[in-house]
Amino acid sequence: MQSRSMKGHGMKRLAKVSMVALALACAGGTHAADAPPAPPNIVQAPHYGDGLFYFYQDRYFSSITSIMVSQHFERMSPHDDDAEILRGGLMLSFGLHREAGEIFARLIDKGVKPSVRDRAWFYLAKIRYQRGFNAEAEEAVNRIEGKLPGELEVDRVLLKSNLLMARGDYAGAVEALNAMAAAKEPSRYVRFNMGVALVKSGDAPRGTTMLDELGKAPAENEEIRSLRDKANVALGFTALQENRPEDARTYLERVRLNGMQSNKALLGFGWAAATLKKPEAALVPWLELVKRDISDSAVLEARIAVPYAYAQLGAYGQSLDEYNNAITAFAQEDKSLDESIGAIRAGKLINGLMETNPGVEMGWFWKIDRLPDMPHAGHLTQVLAQHEFQEAFKNYRDLRFLATNLEGWRDNLGVFNDMLTNRRNAYKERLPKVLESAKDIGIDALHKRRDALAEELKDAESKQDGVAFADEKERDLMERLDRVEAALKQMGTEPEFESARERARLAKGALVWRLSQEYPGRVWSAQKGMRDTNAGLEEARRRDAALQQAQKDEPARHEAFAKRIAELAQRIDALIPRVAALTKEQQQVVQEIAVTELTHQKERLTAYVTQAQFAVAQLVDKANQQGADNASKP
Repeated sequence: MQSRSMKGHGMKRLAKVSMVALALACAGGTHAADAPPAPPNIVQAPHYGDGLFYFYQDRYFSSITSIMVSQHFERMSPHDDDAEILRGGLMLSFGLHREAGEIFARLIDKGVKPSVRDRAWFYLAKIRYQRGFNAEAEEAVNRIEGKLPGELEVDRVLLKSNLLMARGDYAGAVEALNAMAAAKEPSRYVRFNMGVALVKSGDAPRGTTMLDELGKAPAENEEIRSLRDKANVALGFTALQENRPEDARTYLERVRLNGMQSNKALLGFGWAAATLKKPEAALVPWLELVKRDISDSAVLEARIAVPYAYAQLGAYGQSLDEYNNAITAFAQEDKSLDESIGAIRAGKLINGLMETNPGVEMGWFWKIDRLPDMPHAGHLTQVLAQHEFQEAFKNYRDLRFLATNLEGWRDNLGVFNDMLTNRRNAYKERLPKVLESAKDIGIDALHKRRDALAEELKDAESKQDGVAFADEKERDLMERLDRVEAALKQMGTEPEFESARERARLAKGALVWRLSQEYPGRVWSAQKGMRDTNAGLEEARRRDAALQQAQKDEPARHEAFAKRIAELAQRIDALIPRVAALTKEQQQVVQEIAVTELTHQKERLTAYVTQAQFAVAQLVDKANQQGADNASKP
């Protein structure tokens, strides 16, 4: 009697808690309880943060695709190992156990840091346990050396205890759980497993006490209330098996009347009263139970338990009527089961579940919240409770999601192809204009002009000629002074022109002196201008070369894109029918699982009908015998 079995709801909860703890640990936000708090690590790679963003939104498909794309382009450093282990956890969430196992095995072989290695061993152990490889799972969980972060450590202990109990080592399970069960506020699941392990290991008083405490403890939510009911039902039926009906009644009367365990509790409560030879007391819970949905096995058993109680009270006529009513009800239920099986085979269950429970993305943690419109929805309770059905249906739903995703990408590729066509046309239209514009620039002529200016600058620097750096206005003034000097020179040596020649000489000397004084600054400006000119010409040359290269690369890039789009379109066209075929095949698998469960219910009905018919025959024989005895009397 294992609690929180990793098959079914327990496994899903463990995996969800584990993945959340994993992501927190990857982001540096979780630490072992007894370790000193370390400063939180900052997510240093934005692309890793992008994957975590989708993860925390429960968009696991977007998260894993984001991570894998970023890994392809090597954008995850320094979170490469953390990203890989998160990818493994996401693979696990999709039920891809082999791929997830390979990821964790690679991380272990790689020799990553101990904290990452321990988490990888834990996930590997969990994968192996779910697939039924208990020995390999136990070997993996034993390789974990340190404490795992947060609730992951609780899950590790529970996993180890389940593995030990699976091979009958209940004493070992007690030892594994002991430290955590002795904590100030131990997990209720730990206490439940501990109680079961103690009972199975032979320490019934201590185990019963622990389960009894759990069965009486207050519960703050539905999950814990269900666990409490489960503990009380386990105690009650154990007491019945040990012939302690009074104790069984004490435990079972704690179970809620409307909880998941209520039908079992009512049935057991009635049998406890019957064991105490109180058939009238047994009728109270059983009569309540027969009013409930007959698809439940406890209700079916109550249908023949009620006439049994009447027979014990000596009310043989009422007992016979109840047996006949039970046979009629069983026949009607058998017919209803046939109708449900027909509806399932017609696809109403699968299509109805998809319509009433839409989801954004694929993933293991998606759950069924609403039942579809079926002829007898009560029959679905046992079907949907099966771990096998839930996992098979999630695989079907994931295939449907992939089919929709592929159709979307096929449409997107058409859009990409149109975008590429537009880009090619734009390239063809703009290239002649760009080439003409580049031709008008005349880079070669500019280069020659720059070389001439460089020679002039070099010559002026070597001569330290300040006049060479005169601006246009100063050059114009210098030319005017030269013309004045020339004109005065032609005037002869008359004294009246001597003063004019002197003034001209002084003016020219003043200009030359000023140019000489400003020579260093003007040389620096000229040199800077030459450097800027060189840089501009170099950029022009680079752009011209890039333009020449682009004329070769752009058509090749267009062809590469076109080839890539064609290849992806071919892959998608091949995948779409394959996914469609797998979807159809998976639908058949899911429906057969459901039909098999309902067929088992029909077999149980057949067994109960046989019991009822046998009881009716006994009652008829007894009535006939009493009639014969009465007739033989004088």
